[in-house]
Amino acid sequence: MGKINKILVPVDGSDNACKAVDRAIDMAEKAKASLEFVYVASHINEHIPSEIVFDRIWEKLPAGVSATKHVETGSRPKAIIRVAQETNSDIIIMGSRGLGIFKGALIGSVSQKVIEDSPIPVMVVK
Repeated sequence: MGKINKILVPVDGSDNACKAVDRAIDMAEKAKASLEFVYVASHINEHIPSEIVFDRIWEKLPAGVSATKHVETGSRPKAIIRVAQETNSDIIIMGSRGLGIFKGALIGSVSQKVIEDSPIPVMVVK
């Protein structure tokens, strides 16, 4: 993997997604990379509007770090991979488990599917 210029971070308001945001911001600062955040609306996170999630992220962003928001619908893994490709992201940094119903799983079903299908590297944060 070469220089990291763009980092995609799927967000859903979960604790693990917040940890992934922190890791991505840190990496973006060090690599002087831009950030792409994607929120995939579904029945699982319908009680957390994307604006609330993005507002919390934008409060954390340090000066000089460029970031863009994306809101998608449909299959979460497919939407994440599609946005990664459309934005020419170099890496996906995501939480190990989101707001899904399988809280006890070692790795969430969305994370697992993204790892399996992504053409770019995926970092999973616990």
